[in-house]
Amino acid sequence: MKFTEFDIKIMTEKEKMLSGDLYMGSDPVLSGEHIRAVNLWRMFNSIPPEDKQRMLDVLKELCPHQGNNVYITAPFYCDYGYNIRLGNNVYINYNCTILDVCQVTIGDDVLIGPSVEIYTAIHPMDWKERATRIEYGKPVVIGSNVWIGGNTTICPGVKIGEGSVIGAGSVVNKDIPDNVVAAGNPAKIIRHLQ
Repeated sequence: MKFTEFDIKIMTEKEKMLSGDLYMGSDPVLSGEHIRAVNLWRMFNSIPPEDKQRMLDVLKELCPHQGNNVYITAPFYCDYGYNIRLGNNVYINYNCTILDVCQVTIGDDVLIGPSVEIYTAIHPMDWKERATRIEYGKPVVIGSNVWIGGNTTICPGVKIGEGSVIGAGSVVNKDIPDNVVAAGNPAKIIRHLQ
């Protein structure tokens, strides 16, 4: 079979990143987008709290995919911002870090405690591969009506079901079903909620 230039689609590093494939984070396009995000969250973090409208405007520029009544307490950190999807009535407390190389979806009426870390970025386990600086990611989904306690880490590829509560200080490395309380390292189901 003979291929023409139209038969082979070469993916950009950004397309690879967004699809969860191995990509080079040092790609100039991605580096530029990351610097843009850093400048925006640095600006957001420096706005006086009484200037709420300016905070909302900068946050909307940083994270354009958001519903109504989203409030993030500075400081806040992320890789790109455009991969974060925020529902309605989302509150994120101080010192949240979201590494959004893949999509992070946060449903409606979600409360996120202070110092929560949400990671989609993954590095290869083999050190020789890791030394090349390639990486990849897996999306994170947090359902509606979820409460995540402070100092929780949510690992790549995790889905937290609707109505669930994650205890403070937990490390969530596996999916959590709907309507449960889960806590610990690694997070385990403690009880079911009605």
